[in-house]
Amino acid sequence: MEGQLSINTESCIKCGKCARICPSLIITQEEKGSPVKVQNVENCIACGHCVAVCPTGSVLHSEFPAEKVHPFKYSDYPTPEQMMLVCKARRSNRAFSKQPIPQEALKQIIEAAHRAPTASNMQQVYFTLVTDPEQLDAITRFTLDVFNSAAKKLKNPILKLVLKKIMPDAYRYLPVFDRLNREYAKGNDMILRGATAALFIHTPKSSRFGSADANLAYQNGSLMAECLGVNQFYMGFVCTAIHQENKDTLANMLGINGTIHAAMALGMPAFRFSNYIDKKDTVETNL
Repeated sequence: MEGQLSINTESCIKCGKCARICPSLIITQEEKGSPVKVQNVENCIACGHCVAVCPTGSVLHSEFPAEKVHPFKYSDYPTPEQMMLVCKARRSNRAFSKQPIPQEALKQIIEAAHRAPTASNMQQVYFTLVTDPEQLDAITRFTLDVFNSAAKKLKNPILKLVLKKIMPDAYRYLPVFDRLNREYAKGNDMILRGATAALFIHTPKSSRFGSADANLAYQNGSLMAECLGVNQFYMGFVCTAIHQENKDTLANMLGINGTIHAAMALGMPAFRFSNYIDKKDTVETNL
């Protein structure tokens, strides 16, 4: 971390909370009630835990000036029952209307995704929002082109002798590819399903935990979309095509300098669900 971290010894009450919460052991306290010290500041990951936990504002961190610190009350959280309801009721609703998504809703979805945790607090997750109809169609056509190229190889009489043995599961997708093409020719896009926006979540190519970080961000955004009444689903076909092609064609087309790990199709609902369905009566857990 490039920055400064210190303790205001005049206001510090030596409670030791900052030392116990610091994941990098930069803030230390030898024993309860003893002075709090700071060491090896260069190892700080700027998570802000120390600032957030201090009851007297005595932790002075250059990355978290006073205007960035906001008090809150746990009583303002959604209740556990409300949170569980969102988790249970959220569905990948692909029945979109042509109504545009309010800009404020899109901003809130991206902000929620941005607030997701990242490995080592690197915060190297970026977002590209596509709303232009021509670009949305280009995303679909890219996906179909990749699948058609794969289908051509799978159907090749010579390659088929080998591919049937080493990747037999791939052949069950041939009817799917054919159906996607037939429906697209009839004006029915089964890739984006008429979504009016697509959110791509990407990280630098050098990011070691890019996929995990991006998909954590996706889930945050997905739950916010549900709360805002915006339909969304994971663009699995598109992500599969990106991974399968492995040439950054779509990223370059969208002006993305990095690796796309997750993508969310968004649109206002044609209708909404009125019931939720439990997956199981109990959750299987090893304790």
